[in-house]
Order: sequence, then structure tokens, then C-alpha cells
Amino acid sequence: MKSAAFHNLGCKVNTYELEAVIDLLKNDGYSIVEFESKADVYIINTCSVTNIADHKSRQMINRARRRNPDAIVVAMGCFVQGLTDADKDKINADIYIGNNRKNNIVDDIESFIESKEKLSDCEDINNSKVGFEDMTLENVSSRTRAFIKIQDGCNQFCTYCIIPFARGRVRSRSVKSVVEEIRNLSKRGCKEFVLTGIHVSSYHVNEDDKDYYLIDLIEAINDIKGVERIRLSSLEPGIITEDFVKRLVKVDKICPHFHLSLQSGCDDVLSRMNRKYTTSEYYDKCVLLREYFHNPAITTDVIVGFPQETEEEFATTYDFLDKVHFAAMHIFKYSRRKGTKADKMSGQVDEALKSSRSSKLLELNNKMSIEYMESYIGEEVTALMEESILIDNEKYYRGYSKEYIMVCVKCDDDLSNKIIKGRGASIQNNLLLVEKI
Repeated sequence: MKSAAFHNLGCKVNTYELEAVIDLLKNDGYSIVEFESKADVYIINTCSVTNIADHKSRQMINRARRRNPDAIVVAMGCFVQGLTDADKDKINADIYIGNNRKNNIVDDIESFIESKEKLSDCEDINNSKVGFEDMTLENVSSRTRAFIKIQDGCNQFCTYCIIPFARGRVRSRSVKSVVEEIRNLSKRGCKEFVLTGIHVSSYHVNEDDKDYYLIDLIEAINDIKGVERIRLSSLEPGIITEDFVKRLVKVDKICPHFHLSLQSGCDDVLSRMNRKYTTSEYYDKCVLLREYFHNPAITTDVIVGFPQETEEEFATTYDFLDKVHFAAMHIFKYSRRKGTKADKMSGQVDEALKSSRSSKLLELNNKMSIEYMESYIGEEVTALMEESILIDNEKYYRGYSKEYIMVCVKCDDDLSNKIIKGRGASIQNNLLLVEKI
């Protein structure tokens, strides 16, 4: 039997696409083995969000070649999309598959086996006529939660980001395709679905002479039998309007966990980033969500040390983050990316200063995260349980609440993939311990 091994780098969209590729290989008779094992085919799903991601992509391609010099090495994804023909001659892969061509993987491998010549399957991803590559998951590695790709591409062109060039312009998947995939996965026992994409907020299709936007898709998914939860991945603040939120709060399966991209709490920095909102507008969106949803989890991303960021600008960001009081933040030190406008900006911030500012925000994040979890002590929570763990040599089940709080409940029964109701009792090791109701 033919064997294939995989390594994934990057975002949730990459995770989804790799799982769809694995289904294609399994259907063609491949057995899936660990990446550290000897395999006939190695597939590296690459990332290009930073220079470091490019380096890791090259590193994993080389590692696969060393693992089995006779294997077929396939590099696919964002890193590949940015390579020139000259670049490909210097890299140890046999097959290069760009974004929007991953469905071709089985045919590309067969073509390489026949010709024994390097193969490049890439297209001009930035051509406005490029459509959505409709991939489908037949199975997911976890029955509990599935990422569902509904959209690809980005039109925002933030000054620090290469992704619009690696993923192309915005394009969306049909409602029918999304609904069919989720319906099939729910029949296999999957209960939570995370809607993901490169720029989810821009979702828009015209289907059967009707325009569908993100809220329309969410409402359609809510009607699918077997679906217990709908979770949204990263959203842009602009989508949070009163009309959107009024409709969303009526979706009984929606998880009140909103990851609103921020990047900086200073208007001058946001302007240099080419982010299309002000901190005042962002704050109003948070107020609106808290007005309609009970104690929702609002989380975000923050970049520290963006070019020309002064101490005053950093202090403004710190104060704004404290004012919003997030449930959790992802803190990133700015990383220069060749090919972006920010890479050419003057006033690049010293690495030591980035680290110092990052540490301060991480400390603030830890404080706010604990305070958010504490707000659920004595409150009723529902959680979708995933796995058993031991705490002080006693058996607990761990899962996530609708707000994406990691929850543990003491229980000897098998609670995997079951939704439980409990009441927050205490916090231990960043876990909310609940007493089952």
C-alpha cells in the first residue's frame, strides 16, 4: 500500500485544506503515516505569513527529503505561491502546488510518477477571475469540532501582510456546498462547526438570484439537524453592525465568542498599518456585542513593535486594551515580511524593545483572562467535552464552553463529545472547574 505523511504550517484555513487533501489521498488508496516515519510521499502544507514561516517551510521540505531521499516531496500552499521558477530550482521538492490547486494533488503525483520531472501546478492567484476552490471534508480528526472553510482571499492589503498576494482576491463558497458538507459531518457525529477563511467578514455569494452574506449563511447552518454549535473565527470590526448583531443573537446555536482583529490600540499605528477603523469605532463594536449578548468572550490579536511605534503610542495601546478588557489576546511581536510596505518603513523597532512591550501585554492578558474566567464562577455554563485528563490523580473531562473557556468537570463516565451543563466553581491552572448540574 502507498503511504503518505503530512506536515501543516500556518492558519486554520491550512488545517482545513490539509484535512481535505488527506481525504483525497485516502480515497486513492494511500495509508497515512506519521511525518517522522518513512513514507512514499511527503506533503508539506506551507505558510508564508512571516519570513520565519518561509524559513520553516524550507526546513520541513528539507527534513522530508532527508527522511527518505527516494520519496516524492510535495510542497503546497502560500510559500509555494510566492516562489519564482528560479526559487523552485533551489528547493528540495518534486511537486509544487499553489493555492487554489490543492484538489489536483492525486493527478499531480501520478503525473510526476510518469514523467519523473519536477512539476509546478500554480496559477496567477491575483487574477480577479480566479474562483473558489471547493474542497470537501468527508471526515475530521476530531468528532467534536470541525473547521469549515467558507471563503478565501483578502482585499484589505494591510501594510504588514503578504497574504493578499499569496491567497488572491476575495472569493466565497456557495451556501449549498457549505450546508451539504456540514450536514454530512454532523451525521458522522461532529457537533461544533467553526466557520473559517482568510477574511470571513467579506463572505458574499449570489446564488439562485439572491445575495447571501455571512449572517445569511449562519442562519442557514443553524437550521441543520445535528448541529449543536456554530463558532466564528476572526472577524473584522466593520461587520459588527446593529442589524448584524440583532440577527445573530437570534441564532440559538451561535457561540458568543467574537475574535475581533485589532492589531493596535493607537489610531496613528492603525493608520500606518492601513487598518480601516479607529479605536473609537472598534470600542463601539465591543459595546454593541456586550449589549446584546450576556458576557460574551471578546478576543483579539495585537502586534507590538510596529515600525515607528513610540513609547507614547504603546502606552495608548496598553490603556485601550485595558479599557476594552478582552477575554484573551494573542500578542505578536512585529516581524518584517519582505514584499510588504511595512518592511520598507523607517523606524524599525529594536527586538529587545519589542520583547519588553510584548511581556507587558502578555502580563495584562493573563490578568484579563483570569478575570474573565472568574466572572463565570457561580454562573451556569454549557461545555462540549473532548477528552479525559487527570487532576490530582482524579479523572476529569475537559472541553470548551460556548465562550471558549476551557472547562473541566469531575466525572468517571465517558463524556467525550457530549454537552454538559455545570456551574463554575473555581479556577485551577487556567481551567474553569465546574460542578455538573
